[in-house]
Amino acid sequence: MCGRFALYSPYPSLCKALRLPLEPRELAPRYNVAPGTWITVVRHPSDEAPLVMDEVWWGFRPHWARATAPEPINATVEKVASSNYFRGAFAHHRCLVPADGWYEWQPLDGGKQPHFLCRQDREPLWLAGIWSERPDGRPGCAILTEPARGVARAIHPRMPLVLDAESLAPWLDPRLTDRETLRRVVHHLDPERLTHWPVSPRVNRPTQDDAALVSPAAS
Repeated sequence: MCGRFALYSPYPSLCKALRLPLEPRELAPRYNVAPGTWITVVRHPSDEAPLVMDEVWWGFRPHWARATAPEPINATVEKVASSNYFRGAFAHHRCLVPADGWYEWQPLDGGKQPHFLCRQDREPLWLAGIWSERPDGRPGCAILTEPARGVARAIHPRMPLVLDAESLAPWLDPRLTDRETLRRVVHHLDPERLTHWPVSPRVNRPTQDDAALVSPAAS
């Protein structure tokens, strides 16, 4: 799954990677982004609207759902295109969630050890997501997950769907709605480009948010 991540790359570098026009804006670095908070995404607010980088709520509940409906933070690649809950957003409301890395917890005797997973070159990651207008009128999103690949398999059986550079534009293209077409043109980042290391259990507490959280834990 993907239940916690970090984003501390500066806004201009994220815009440059997607060829977005720069705006007079700054992003505060976040080292412990938790569900149920506003997170930065890249999306088309509507089919005709230009691409923007803005904020959505991390928690997916479509506008037609009841107030008691689930509010998942993840959607699996196996079901996102066919589930009644997700398929409309998968076809029409896809987004990218920028991250410098994500956290995962490795089961150990007597507890779990958190790890930070990121690119070996420390470039930002682009996580595939879907969004929908929620019943309260605010946009909310879920991050897609897939079976873990490469080094991530040693930590957890699942991981976020991390896209390669060539897949970013087609993933965001509102004209692409067919599931099979998307499968052909959208690909995950080569898992051999990922690395990880154990970090402090302080990350378990969402109130903790500082750069030391992504540093290797003291042995």
